Amino acid sequence: MKKHFTILMALFFTAMGFTQKKSELIAQIENLKTEMRTVEQELASTKRKVSSSEAKAETLANENIALRDANQTLLQNLSSFSELSKKNSQNVNTTLAALGRKERQLSSMTEMIASNDSVAIVLLSKVKQTMGSEAKADFVEGEIVISNNLNTLFGSDSGSELTDEGKTWVEKISNIIKTNPTLKVNVEGLNITGEFETTFDQTTAVSKALVKTFGISSEAISISVKDGNFKEGINIKLQPDYKGFYDNVKQGVKTN
Repeated sequence: MKKHFTILMALFFTAMGFTQKKSELIAQIENLKTEMRTVEQELASTKRKVSSSEAKAETLANENIALRDANQTLLQNLSSFSELSKKNSQNVNTTLAALGRKERQLSSMTEMIASNDSVAIVLLSKVKQTMGSEAKADFVEGEIVISNNLNTLFGSDSGSELTDEGKTWVEKISNIIKTNPTLKVNVEGLNITGEFETTFDQTTAVSKALVKTFGISSEAISISVKDGNFKEGINIKLQPDYKGFYDNVKQGVKTN
């Protein structure tokens, strides 16, 4: 009996030990489940964060590509702008150089024209000094025009031989021509009656006196006759050497 009791007690304590271990195991299982849920939650959170980070990384990568493309485009535009600016600068410099040449040409022409006009004005002053204060001389359309009436030159409006006073007048003009050998001389007769034959004889008489009597080259002299429009007489037109003047202008333009 005592032996059976002892066995029963041993079984009881053994069962109690198993029960206690089972409870501990169940408790450990619950703890493990709790820890596992916590780990799963943390894992899920980490996955979400990783996914978000990957999305952000992809966005940044796309933005980086876009920025690279934009920078490349900007560099190309800057290069194009630099090239265009260089060409524009070259065009501006070329234009300025052309304007400078034109300005020098115009300046040269202006100086020559002014010089030519000055020579004509100086010549007019010398003509008046040579011909006397009562001489009719003026600067008209680029020519020095010296005028006299038919009565003084020929004694009448129909005469064709020079009077002594007329010869003196022609001699003074010949002296002006000799001191200015580049002048072109035109003897112009003015008529109001329409009888141009007489006027032609009068202009011829003046031109012959210049050539034969006073030694002026015939190549420098021309004659013309026209309606005087209520004026009659003889005009001696002294024309500066415009051909030489224009040759100088052209040469000056080429030089500049």
